[in-house]
Amino acid sequence: MRRLERGARIVVATHNAGKLEEIADLLRPYGIEATSNADHGLPEPEETEETFVGNARIKAHAAAKATGLPALADDSGLEIDVLDGRPGVRTADWAETGSGRDFAMAMERAWREIGATGRPAPFTGRFRCTLVLAWPDGEDAVFEGAMPGQIVWPPRGAQGHGYDPVFQPEGFDETFGEMDRWQKNRLSHRGRAFAAFEAACLG
Repeated sequence: MRRLERGARIVVATHNAGKLEEIADLLRPYGIEATSNADHGLPEPEETEETFVGNARIKAHAAAKATGLPALADDSGLEIDVLDGRPGVRTADWAETGSGRDFAMAMERAWREIGATGRPAPFTGRFRCTLVLAWPDGEDAVFEGAMPGQIVWPPRGAQGHGYDPVFQPEGFDETFGEMDRWQKNRLSHRGRAFAAFEAACLG
């Protein structure tokens, strides 16, 4: 598998400043510079696939082709078993409003739909993350991570983002929303996917 050499420059295919910061921090010890879509004036490509890997590939290959640099993209979301895996690839879509994303609304929708099933707790599920590293010549590599847990209500904690306040990871009493950011990053779905990427492509 192709590796990123020290001193390399890559594109993290996102406009999300928090995600860029998180990945840049992980890459820094390897001497790799992380830039973003915004740094290169790139638009967000339309995510038309029905899988995490499909959408991550769209983003990674678009950025690599436009810049001539290796590009790292992720697609991630929450799967709730009692909802047959929804919201899944539509995780962010559930938060969309006419004026931006409202994850309080999205969490309420998830809990309302769980209630409508009439099923008893625990409401198991998982966060999933797929990372794709794409090269300008079209080659790519895929790395996946998952964090199992359960959905709880009411939301707890003001850390993290998205659905974190209603997700209690397996083996913990706290939700992601109550955890220290760095603790969450180490054990999260994205942390697990990045560990696989790190082992294969860095160092």
